[in-house]
Amino acid sequence: MNPYRTRILASLSELLRQLPPPATILDFGSGDGWFADRIGRLLPTSHLTAIDVKRREQVLTEPQIYSPGDSLPFPDDSFDLVYAIDVLHHCDSPQRYLDELARVSRRFILIKDHTYTGPLGYLALAILDELGNRRFGIPSPQHYQRGQQWSDHLLARGWKMREMIHPCRCHVGLLGTLTNPLQYVALYERDEDRPGASAEAPKLQSR
Repeated sequence: MNPYRTRILASLSELLRQLPPPATILDFGSGDGWFADRIGRLLPTSHLTAIDVKRREQVLTEPQIYSPGDSLPFPDDSFDLVYAIDVLHHCDSPQRYLDELARVSRRFILIKDHTYTGPLGYLALAILDELGNRRFGIPSPQHYQRGQQWSDHLLARGWKMREMIHPCRCHVGLLGTLTNPLQYVALYERDEDRPGASAEAPKLQSR
């Protein structure tokens, strides 16, 4: 059991419990499928699709493979819920794939990722990212979100933030004190009342 993943799953579950059961779910960047497996158990009536650019040797949930840089191979509004867990900062353009997640989601987007405000936070993320991914051969281009850039991006495109957990309790002890402010989980909902309207994102706040 991976304590980091288990703590993230607890935060995800807290937000997912607020939603009507989604009929269809997309796991973007599913990796070894651990989260897809657990969320599939949490929402057993949902049909979950996992997708990634590479299949790992051992997976708990079989992913659909697509080519890096391509658009997601799904029509608009294909899923009730789309989620990405520690994936967007690995993309060549996080904002482009935020647009893709928004395109294929008809209602909800759930993101677990990182945010920083200064050079020390960026450096800490770069070190942790490299340590956590090198053994899997996963590149770390270090495209981290500064402040609330990604939330601003979504809100300007007709989404609203339903709830954010920040800092997200991914680590404990001294490591948690130092790095949990770099971790967050956010749930977004399509704003049907203001399609395409611009809005100011809520500030990141502790819970």
